[in-house]
Amino acid sequence: MSTTSVPDENVTLRRKVQPLKIGDLVVDPPVLQAPMAGFTNYVYRQIVRELGGAGLQATEMISARGFLAIEEHADEFPDRLWGVKEEARPLAVQIWDNDPETLAAVGSRLAHEFKVSVVDINFGCPVKQITEAAHSGSYLLRDPDRVGRIVERVVQACAPTPVTAKIRLGCTRDCVNAIDVAQVVEGAGAAALTCHGRVAADYFTGSADWSLISAIKPHLKRIPLIGNGDIDSAEKVVAAFERYDVDGVMIARAALGKPWLFHQAQCALRGEPIPPDPTLAEQKQLLLHHFELVLRRFGEQKGVLLMRRFACCYAQGQYGARAFRTHAAKLKSRAEFYDIVERHFPRDGVELDPKYVRRQKAD
Repeated sequence: MSTTSVPDENVTLRRKVQPLKIGDLVVDPPVLQAPMAGFTNYVYRQIVRELGGAGLQATEMISARGFLAIEEHADEFPDRLWGVKEEARPLAVQIWDNDPETLAAVGSRLAHEFKVSVVDINFGCPVKQITEAAHSGSYLLRDPDRVGRIVERVVQACAPTPVTAKIRLGCTRDCVNAIDVAQVVEGAGAAALTCHGRVAADYFTGSADWSLISAIKPHLKRIPLIGNGDIDSAEKVVAAFERYDVDGVMIARAALGKPWLFHQAQCALRGEPIPPDPTLAEQKQLLLHHFELVLRRFGEQKGVLLMRRFACCYAQGQYGARAFRTHAAKLKSRAEFYDIVERHFPRDGVELDPKYVRRQKAD
């Protein structure tokens, strides 16, 4: 399989990029925030919303079976759905399982009770706990007919709320069947398709193949195609629209360390100058703001544990970032967090780590 990735270079936007339509929902700009387990919680989404630029945000991935089990035994909703009913729209919720009826039951609740903007079905997660243990996520790509039955049933249950699907190119490099799966998804009534440009066996190694993502588009008759994989700059967003046949772009891991990336992409697609990254002093203040929001939502004990993960996303590539991450990964209290940030967060006026620069150029 080839590895045609989106180049990180200045590309002139020669056409106006149109808003994305998912059913009756208009996504403008057509730049989507990916659902990421363990990261895209209510607080992260609030940070992204404050900075602006994301046309459609998404919650963390929700286990449909887990949703029903929690509700049955505890009379409450999964923590990942906290705040969703009152949260600003548009908002997508991604669900996973392998049973059409289970997915339909949860999808219906999300559409009609939670009134989310989009119900997305995960057919792309490569994690073994999802694929081998639960026969869900990207495991289902080997059975397009079952994918079709799932999508059709969820579409029926959620109407008129649009249902979308997220896939990978296939399970292995010897079985790239994204075109076949895409046609089944469209035929089953989905309103949009997102494709990550790797196969499941790749996990997140190597480069996303945008030429294979783009190859899906001529085989779709009515629904938009959203590309995903390796988008880590506004320039790459522009390059994706200029070089490949996609209607939208989804940004994932890169935005964890750069939640302002969506606003930069929005400006680039408007033909406006791309705002510079915040200074390290500004990033430090954003990190502290992020921490305060986490504390407000989760309390100190759980909030501190969550910030071990989030704090390590900030100040990537800067001198001192490794030392900061080392300390942040072990923090145990609110007071310790403030102390670590004050003493170890990288400061302006220090050059980028040359190892990071060389790695970025190689990628």
